[in-house]
Amino acid sequence: MSQAESATPASNTFKPEISYDDFVKVDLRVARIVAAEPHPNADRLFKLQLDDGSGQPRQICAGIRGHYEADQIVGRQIIIVANLAPRKIRGEESRGMLLAASDAPKESGDRRVILLTPMSEIAPGSTVS
Repeated sequence: MSQAESATPASNTFKPEISYDDFVKVDLRVARIVAAEPHPNADRLFKLQLDDGSGQPRQICAGIRGHYEADQIVGRQIIIVANLAPRKIRGEESRGMLLAASDAPKESGDRRVILLTPMSEIAPGSTVS
């Protein structure tokens, strides 16, 4: 058994059950990170520029700084919530959210954060179901 298989999950408390109709509203897509830079107003955030297959640039802010360096993630494919309403995060617009797994609560100092990625290359904008 690997360390990951025997590790304790971040939380044994699950969120409330949702209906299938609520779940299918979430638009999960593959995107490629084309640029990453530190957020100017937040120590734990990167500003990521993404190719989401739409032909239009997309920016998201992601709390993965400290777990990754910018040069480690540029060019990687990730999974995003593409239809999340835009919001300002510390003065920068974020139009979506990336998916990641972690093995401890955000408050924990000893926390691993793993980006969720496709197993093989696939076109940006491809749907995830």
